[in-house]
Amino acid sequence: MSAFLQQLPALIGVVIGALGSYLAVVRGDQARFRRERAARWEERRLAAYVDYAQTLKRSVTLTYRIASHLGNDPHPHPLSLQEAEPLLAEAMAARDPAWETLLLLGSPDVVEKARTWVLALIDMERFVRRDAHETADWHALLERQRVTRDGYYTAVRNDLALPPGHSALWSPPMLNS
Repeated sequence: MSAFLQQLPALIGVVIGALGSYLAVVRGDQARFRRERAARWEERRLAAYVDYAQTLKRSVTLTYRIASHLGNDPHPHPLSLQEAEPLLAEAMAARDPAWETLLLLGSPDVVEKARTWVLALIDMERFVRRDAHETADWHALLERQRVTRDGYYTAVRNDLALPPGHSALWSPPMLNS
């Protein structure tokens, strides 16, 4: 019995060490799982942000082309409204699922900036649909769209803790002449 009592502290030490190792491994696994889960959601948010931006940009480019046909924009590939209608409908249909994904995964600030960007786009679409030939008004709409797009990208970068990027605000040389 005295041999058992002599070995008891060592046995208790082994049990405590094993329990401590087990708890350390479990906590490490939990922390790794949380980091991996956060990274997966961040990747999904980035994909949703990019998808939304690309769907809006398709519509923006179509409005540039229609405005070029109307003489308001220097886009090198003009397109009449009649030719563009099916493309506009397709681009608008693509916006809805991208918007829903953005609502689900996006931060409130990004969603709000996305909303202001799409409202600027909707005004551009209204402008070209009314067959307007007012270059100054078109340029004001272009500038508003560029500013709201920059606000969206800034909000995305902030949400994903990315470094600041290029503002993409510029004036094409043909507009300044």
